[in-house]
Amino acid sequence: MTESLPPTLPPLLLSDSDLAFPAVPQLRKRGNGWSPVQQERFILALEVMGSVGSAAKAVGMSRASAYKLREREGAEGFARSWDLAMETGRRRQYDIAMEQAINGITTIHIKRGGSVTIGSGPDMRHVYNAFRSEDHPAGHAPVRRQS
Repeated sequence: MTESLPPTLPPLLLSDSDLAFPAVPQLRKRGNGWSPVQQERFILALEVMGSVGSAAKAVGMSRASAYKLREREGAEGFARSWDLAMETGRRRQYDIAMEQAINGITTIHIKRGGSVTIGSGPDMRHVYNAFRSEDHPAGHAPVRRQS
């Protein structure tokens, strides 16, 4: 009589945080693929950056491959962590944008002749991008006033 061994569960990544998820099973071992370490780094980068493209680039992967990994069978936990990390990252980026808009930033310009100019003021680019975002960082659409 042969006993069948239970299937081994993938390792639980980020087990000490709300972003814990089982690693998406690898179809084959690749040196430049989505290893469990790469998956974990991507989720952490997403939590900081709030952008799939930026997070994927930060871990040396493409945005398209990240979405393919998310759609793979067995990636439900990864997708849940992705959504939580994305929400946290977008909120963080929104807070940074508002901080820069309110308190301003310092800009240093160095010209060819060696002259240096220092300026400061609000950086509204980030605020405009935050408000243009399809998904508002607070989890709901911005309030529109009716005339």
